[in-house]
Amino acid sequence: MSIQSVVAPATMHSGQIAGDRSGRARLVIGALCVVLALTAAFGVSSGASDASAFAVLKGWLLPAGAGEAVLSERDRIIIYDIRMPRVVMGMLVGAALAVSGAVMQGLFRNPLADPAIVGVSAGAGLGAVSVIVLGGTLLAPLTAVLGIYALPLAAFAGGLAVTLTLYRVATRRGQTSIATMLLAGIAIGAMAVALTGLLIFVADDRQLRDFTFWSLGSLAGATWSKVFAVGPIVVAVLAVSPFLARGLNAMALGEATAAHLGVPVQRLKHVAILLVSAGTGAAVAVSGGIAFVGIVVPHLLRLLIGPDNRYLLPCAALLGASLLLIADAVSRTIVAPAELPIGILTAAAGGPFFLWILLRRRGILDL
Repeated sequence: MSIQSVVAPATMHSGQIAGDRSGRARLVIGALCVVLALTAAFGVSSGASDASAFAVLKGWLLPAGAGEAVLSERDRIIIYDIRMPRVVMGMLVGAALAVSGAVMQGLFRNPLADPAIVGVSAGAGLGAVSVIVLGGTLLAPLTAVLGIYALPLAAFAGGLAVTLTLYRVATRRGQTSIATMLLAGIAIGAMAVALTGLLIFVADDRQLRDFTFWSLGSLAGATWSKVFAVGPIVVAVLAVSPFLARGLNAMALGEATAAHLGVPVQRLKHVAILLVSAGTGAAVAVSGGIAFVGIVVPHLLRLLIGPDNRYLLPCAALLGASLLLIADAVSRTIVAPAELPIGILTAAAGGPFFLWILLRRRGILDL
């Protein structure tokens, strides 16, 4: 057998290595950009008002006097003050949850990993609930100083506190054990849930209603002030995460191999967990509990474009944003004029998908 006959099957006619999905990944990125634009336009257009995205665009392009005639004052308020903040918030939350899930899965080298597993979501929820319940009493001075930033910063602080505790427990002699972090995260998450339950116990009826609706997940309370509060945090997470891609790719070969390839493994772990804490904390603060986005989105993309984090992370941001906008549109229309919490939809769709992942992995292992 000649050398050419052995090497040829390993290459494609285009010169790319067989199995290389970089070309497909670039096409997927372009397609997801189009999908996100369409879902955002649909989100701005859908609702009780007849104003469409085209009318909004026409109002932007026409001169000031003519542009005001396209939309009535009522429609302008609905579009600019209600729908647009909701669409922008949905994109930020969906992208943050999906990217956080992808980073966590790359760090743990497990496609079933999720920020909730290590207690980050529970810690962020505890921080947010603390502001909801104690914001008018014990934490009143803090909320007075921070204003609209109190809730997202409290959620971020809760997630970061869990993260620092995990590192304290899982790090020894400068080395962080992922397995220990996973087990400690389960325990710390349970304690955070217990403290959250204690706060619920002492909450009044109004606070209890706020928490109940918040815990189910929704974008109904989206405002420009909330967008400006969490936007910088999420944008920073999305901007920094691509710089972890090569390190996460090397981590797939094992920590020792990644270290031999020149990857600063400990620094990578620190930055990755910090990003997951920030992204998850900001998302949980403004949207409440929206489950399974961090698991479903990265896994779907791995099936389509492969595990290369250079493409997986930006695709996760785009697909996560699009899926959450679609879920939000469905939640507003499926039981109109009422609104179904988004967390119910994502759990109803994500639960069966998660079981399918488990059964699929078990079928592969049984072969």
